Amino acid sequence: MIAIIDYGMGNLRSVQKGLEKAGYAGFVTSDPEAVRSAPGVILPGVGAFADAMENLRRSGMIAPIMETVAAGKPFLGICLGFQLMFEASEEGGYFEGLGIFPGMVRRLPSGLKVPHMGWNELTLRRESAILAGIPSGAAYYFVHSYYVDPAEPDLVIATVDYGFDFCAVAGRGNVSGAQFHPEKSSDLGLRILQNFGKQVEGSC
Repeated sequence: MIAIIDYGMGNLRSVQKGLEKAGYAGFVTSDPEAVRSAPGVILPGVGAFADAMENLRRSGMIAPIMETVAAGKPFLGICLGFQLMFEASEEGGYFEGLGIFPGMVRRLPSGLKVPHMGWNELTLRRESAILAGIPSGAAYYFVHSYYVDPAEPDLVIATVDYGFDFCAVAGRGNVSGAQFHPEKSSDLGLRILQNFGKQVEGSC
């Protein structure tokens, strides 16, 4: 079963239900040992970056997350969970993230309506298992005020245009993440969760 990390800042049940609709079993857990033993892990999240990192520290989840990544197990970050995968965020100051990928989390530029909320189309930049079978132009549901700015361009899998192009999906190897909410993005969102489930199956 796929572990969905509960650190007090996520729409956990909707992710779990989305996985079930995609044909895969997921369980919500706040137990670091359960995360360590899971064949695949999802880090969801809504809210503030600094609070999320503090909750991960208090819950003892940082070590099992990094062990999951190092072990080559499939790992998926969603929305705030995606942002936490990077080195740091400028939300409310400067706060360090998990540092799985190099790059910063930055506020959407002035002049744009914040938060960015609603359906927007992806532009695929390269092939990836997490977006297998998904065409460029597919629409997904976004709700966020900050965006990921990867330090390495080859991390970018897909972008979205919201007054400017920014990274909507990033990944490398067993690790990937999406700024939008696949669990709230209809059939094409479920396809992403299905693709992730297939990655987990293939890694077992």
